[in-house]
Amino acid sequence: MRSRRGAGSLVPWALALPPVAVLGLFFLYPLGLVVRESLGGDGGTTTAAYGQVFAQDAFRDALGNTVLIAVGATAGALVLGFVLALVIAFVPFPGGRAVGRFVDVFLSFPSFLITLALLFVYGRAGMANGLWTDVTGDASGPFDFLHTRWGVLLAEVTYFTPFVMRPLLAAFSQLETAQLEVAASLGAKAPRIVRRVILPEALPALAAGGSLVLVMCLNEFGIVLFTGAKDVTTLPVLIYSRAILDGDWTAACVVAVVNIALSGGLYALYRTVLTRGGLRRARA
Repeated sequence: MRSRRGAGSLVPWALALPPVAVLGLFFLYPLGLVVRESLGGDGGTTTAAYGQVFAQDAFRDALGNTVLIAVGATAGALVLGFVLALVIAFVPFPGGRAVGRFVDVFLSFPSFLITLALLFVYGRAGMANGLWTDVTGDASGPFDFLHTRWGVLLAEVTYFTPFVMRPLLAAFSQLETAQLEVAASLGAKAPRIVRRVILPEALPALAAGGSLVLVMCLNEFGIVLFTGAKDVTTLPVLIYSRAILDGDWTAACVVAVVNIALSGGLYALYRTVLTRGGLRRARA
């Protein structure tokens, strides 16, 4: 009996070894190399590189741009995604199902493709400026913001809004329509129904979509690169600049560790808030 129990307890460990080995080989080991390089590599453990990088204005500017753009893009995607999901889910209009399906397709698009589309519309030689010059006869149009922080923010909101809409649409599909009908029969207007009935049910989906967008915005590289915003340096762009352009791999690894710690900290905070919210609901 003991031998059978011992063999049975070894089975889960044996099944867990292959995925743990793959995870360690392809993720944990490279991550360990990055951390080791940031601490001096084979020359000994030292945090001198961290002090040097933290003292640079370029790093502080990149950190500020990363946080501001990520928070702004997440807030914009949450507001826009909630409104669009409300319209698709609760406002009947021709082609509503097709629009909902397009959201799933949109998630597969690369970020630089959306940025290129915005350049065709709002770029210096884009459609909006071309229409303006045709109408007014001016030599150039007024739209020249895609190369600034506002352009990066617009591109990220445009690209990441469907990542908020997808969990919201799934949550709205499970919402009991009887609740909406009862609220409407009692005289509640649409804003009150949204605030008192729909929004509480959508909060977990908003938290899931918002946390995903926030982490993705913190690590976004393609949008900043393809907008050509030379004065907008984020942490991923700074990593690329230090490693590829300057050849300073130690500084690049320091910035990478900071970026990883920032993303991991935000994810841990999201999990903590979500867990506490679930416990409060369970107690209620």
